[in-house]
Amino acid sequence: MNTRVKICGITRVQDGLAAVRLGAHAIGLVFYDASPRAVANKQARMIVDALPPFVTAVGLFVNAEPDAVRKTLAEVPLQLLQFHGDETPAYCSAFGVPYLKAVRVKPGVDLLQYGHDFREARGLLLDAFVEGVRGGTGATFDWNLIPRDLALPIVLSGGLDAGNVEAAVRAVRPWAVDVSSGVEAAKGIKDAAKIEAFMNGVRNAGV
Repeated sequence: MNTRVKICGITRVQDGLAAVRLGAHAIGLVFYDASPRAVANKQARMIVDALPPFVTAVGLFVNAEPDAVRKTLAEVPLQLLQFHGDETPAYCSAFGVPYLKAVRVKPGVDLLQYGHDFREARGLLLDAFVEGVRGGTGATFDWNLIPRDLALPIVLSGGLDAGNVEAAVRAVRPWAVDVSSGVEAAKGIKDAAKIEAFMNGVRNAGV
């Protein structure tokens, strides 16, 4: 399976381990109090400490104060940051940790400009635009809005689940896919059977 998979919104050690056991390459931890999947630093540290080697721990932030990000980094060994707010390129680069910049896609959003502005990012995470909600919406977007010549790797998100991820990978050919609500039994509680079905969908895409 060449397309990488990140399972986001992990809140329990057992869910992180289940995701990895079923083939996930990365797990996402949400440090955004408004999210039903938010975790405290202590809880996140327990999850990260339980992970085996070669699994990337990603921390998600939304317009966080820089000191809050630094405090989390001091307490949780994150390997990648993911910014879902209105952060500037300078802000995203200020922490000395590789990062992804999330973009909520809708008609009129210039993804080529985002790719230029955030060229120091490791990739662009493309999510659905839902007014007032920063990710985890379960909504998809029109994949035809994604330019074929983006300069950065694409992490495709937004409403993915076992029923559509194979088609998504075939259509977009992203570097990775990101799923949260599509593999849940309840908000913040993952369903191992749904994760397994999702992973099988990615494998079946053969990309």
